[in-house]
Amino acid sequence: MVTIIAAIANNNALGKDNDLIWHLPADLKRFKKVTSGHHILMGRNTFESIGKPLPNRTTVIITRNKNYKQEGCIVVDSIEKAIDVAKNDEQIFIIGGAQIYKQTIASNLVDQLDITQVHHSFDADVYFPEIDSDIWKEVAREEFKADEKNKYDFSFISYKKK
Repeated sequence: MVTIIAAIANNNALGKDNDLIWHLPADLKRFKKVTSGHHILMGRNTFESIGKPLPNRTTVIITRNKNYKQEGCIVVDSIEKAIDVAKNDEQIFIIGGAQIYKQTIASNLVDQLDITQVHHSFDADVYFPEIDSDIWKEVAREEFKADEKNKYDFSFISYKKK
């Protein structure tokens, strides 16, 4: 199972200046719980915005730079190779960035979308692709109101390929 996991705004905003635009501790806690023990696949920019391999996960970085190396990570030059490296993991997560999301969806490599919908619009320079309801069916949704720790209303939404 290959799952894209992403937090996106109402206007599909993902980030700006290679960073997150908002801070939702509930989303970060869920991300850690869901991805722990699994392979997380990401582009080089996403890795560099995180800055280090995440604990209890196998970090796979996708980059065209043949000389790129990161201690504690697997580096490959294509999404297909990244998925192949992780093929024995029953749950592979693609965690970004925008180009990786776009390519994996367009290449039909994804089985599921695990989306945190932030109920606000933001100025951004990277966006998540439109979720096509002809391809994706919403199968679960949890709604949350803003609170003292989480500034915005948000939802956890799961989609499966039809």
